[in-house]
Amino acid sequence: MSTSRQTRIRYLIVLMLFLASSFSYGDRVVLSIVGVALSKDLHLNALKLGYLLSAFSWAYVIMQLPAGSLLDRYGSKRVYGYSIVGWSICAIAAGFVGYLPVAMAFGALFFLRLLSGAVQSPIFPGNGRIVAAWFPASERGRASAIFNSSQYFALVFFGPLMGWLVTRRNWEACFWLGGVMSLLLSVLWFRAVYSVKEHPRISQEEIEHIEVGGGLASMDSGTAKRTSTLTWSGVKLLLSNRMLVGIYIGQYCITALTWFFLTWFPIYLSQARHMSMQKVGFLAALPAMCGVVGGILGGVVSDILLRKTKSPSIARKTPIVAGMLCSLTMIGCNYTNSSIVVVTLMALAFFGKGFGALGWTVISDVSPKNMIGLNGGLFNLIGNTAGITTPIIIGYIRQKTGSFEMALVYVGFMALTAIVSYLLIVGEIRRVEFTPEQLQGRAV
Repeated sequence: MSTSRQTRIRYLIVLMLFLASSFSYGDRVVLSIVGVALSKDLHLNALKLGYLLSAFSWAYVIMQLPAGSLLDRYGSKRVYGYSIVGWSICAIAAGFVGYLPVAMAFGALFFLRLLSGAVQSPIFPGNGRIVAAWFPASERGRASAIFNSSQYFALVFFGPLMGWLVTRRNWEACFWLGGVMSLLLSVLWFRAVYSVKEHPRISQEEIEHIEVGGGLASMDSGTAKRTSTLTWSGVKLLLSNRMLVGIYIGQYCITALTWFFLTWFPIYLSQARHMSMQKVGFLAALPAMCGVVGGILGGVVSDILLRKTKSPSIARKTPIVAGMLCSLTMIGCNYTNSSIVVVTLMALAFFGKGFGALGWTVISDVSPKNMIGLNGGLFNLIGNTAGITTPIIIGYIRQKTGSFEMALVYVGFMALTAIVSYLLIVGEIRRVEFTPEQLQGRAV
């Protein structure tokens, strides 16, 4: 361990989180990009393709609590790294599905997408856990915003890349490329990522900077006691805390905005605004780029507010409320016929969604010290349930009304509900500390 000068290893760590999360989202979107070509080859109708698209989310949501417990018990580096290897193998295997008999191909691909969702379940709880360990409270906003912006960056980077590849080669090549790139990333992960006190190149000054600022530097050290945190009494304990429940509700609502843009936004531009698919492909990327900018800016503003006010409540809630207010502007699309105005309002809405997406920062701030993985898993489980419900609800509204007007109102309502949750339910943002009596019998 170097002690000659203060190092900045934590910035390398957050870069690794950004890269890993980007590759994770890249794996999630590849099926939607190759869906048309794959459906033709495997003779899939729209319903079967819908099942394939949902397979990842079902397994991902179900595995959130076990993933959080694994992180708490075995440490972030090991569980996260094996997750990268796991989804890489699933992606490479998916590329060979096309060589199976058509009758078997659907079942095999469905199983692989389920498995991929399951093995990727530790990624975002792991991100929150690593940020809590490596960053003082005054830097967590920007750190969390950086890895959280990966969901927007992945659309900008992997969308055009996989779109070009499926056109020039075939859909199998998209899975193979994603899998091989992720395998290479796993090698880099195991070489670059360590717990704070076990990193070979960190200085004592940086460790002290992290600990004095509230970072949980000893979380995954060799001397840290690790037990399983996944018990129903532990989950019930978390759900009994009003502040945490408010945060969970807010995350569900904010994630609903994400899934509107990931699923129905391109269809909205095509069907409601009568744009060509080539134009839709370009315009759909604009909100994603605005989301990247908004996401990083929201974290920076939050950290500045924390330094100036010393209040986590003001520092975290202000960007969330402001961002969700920006997202409400999408309802204005119902009152204009201008494509330029529509895209501008949607870009502003996605910027606001990114600006207010500080849920993982808040989780790093408030999780009980020995339950960060479990709390992150529960938080992500509830939030990503919106990935299942939002596409279905919007599809139902579209079918019943014949338009997208009430669908936009519904998404706007989700943004408003997030504001209400953080202002009226969450209360003061502070780290949860359970008493010994509350914790008794929780871990096994």
